[in-house]
Amino acid sequence: MLIGEYLHTIDQKNRLSVPSKFRKDLGEIVVLTRGLDKCLFLYTLVEWQILAERLAKLPWGKAEHRSFVRAMIAGATDLEIDSLGRILLPDYLKVYARLDGAAQIVGLYNRVEIWNPGLWVKYSEENRENIEAVAENIDI
Repeated sequence: MLIGEYLHTIDQKNRLSVPSKFRKDLGEIVVLTRGLDKCLFLYTLVEWQILAERLAKLPWGKAEHRSFVRAMIAGATDLEIDSLGRILLPDYLKVYARLDGAAQIVGLYNRVEIWNPGLWVKYSEENRENIEAVAENIDI
């Protein structure tokens, strides 16, 4: 299960260590793509295939669907987790997520999000205040 928050550094060669707690669940090959809210989404191959199939079924006649599918699929890349548990962040994804020197790695059950630490703190603080109101509007 992918849960928890971890702060890791990004080395000079754009390598990011995946938390050891996540490695077994993720497997050796993962898919990294643009996420929402200026973070990156990291998926197992199985979870990526499920998402990609859902995206492929969206009606391509709508501009917003085409745009979203392009952002998610064209921006995706498959990566190997190396023997030391690291992934190589492509420059275009590093720029998109505003990553430089460190990354907040957040487990969200079936995916991992990779955030600029400052953006993660800001996002968390802004949304923490509304959590009770959000809970009132969803049926868990």
